[in-house]
Amino acid sequence: MTTTVTTACVVCLSDLWQDEAGRMACRRCTLRISDDLAALPGLYVQLGGALMPGSGAGGPAVSGSRTAPLPLRLAPLSLSARGGVVTVLQTWLVDVHDLLGYPHPRWEGDLVGQCHQVVARLQLLLPWIAENHPAVDDFAHEVRRTRAECEQVITGERRGRTVGVACPCGATLRITLDTLGRRCVCGEQYGREALLSLPLAERRQVAA
Repeated sequence: MTTTVTTACVVCLSDLWQDEAGRMACRRCTLRISDDLAALPGLYVQLGGALMPGSGAGGPAVSGSRTAPLPLRLAPLSLSARGGVVTVLQTWLVDVHDLLGYPHPRWEGDLVGQCHQVVARLQLLLPWIAENHPAVDDFAHEVRRTRAECEQVITGERRGRTVGVACPCGATLRITLDTLGRRCVCGEQYGREALLSLPLAERRQVAA
């Protein structure tokens, strides 16, 4: 059986360096995943302070009560409750354990403690994930999206503007400054730098 050696990062689609050949994700994307993971526990703690109406965007909460008034802000609540940030990370850790044949991970303490635990474990396993996990691109994008959603809820800042860039084939690719890579419908693969070097699509093309 012939083994195919990867020559491009599946996350950003950039060519791998010679000493990276065979990895699923390049070192730069691996470091970016690590940075995004490292930011999540602190952001998760801050989500609790963003529950009150009027919080976020640097503004004070509208209530003087020591407890969050109802109705709570749904965005931070959905991220901080079960099914949110912690559950997303735990689902990935279970998947990695299954692939490695490890026992099912155990969760201890409250959700804040579990967030710290699952991030620490994913950081420990990240070298293997970057080299071997067949869905490391989905993992990288989900971790980055989770971080961005937390930051948006906490700060109130809007997400990065989406623009359309034109592939030579005539197709329009929708990207932001944070887009790591994209494959066009024609099959052409673009890394981040290549995407940013493409010309802007005409407005009528973007609208279409």
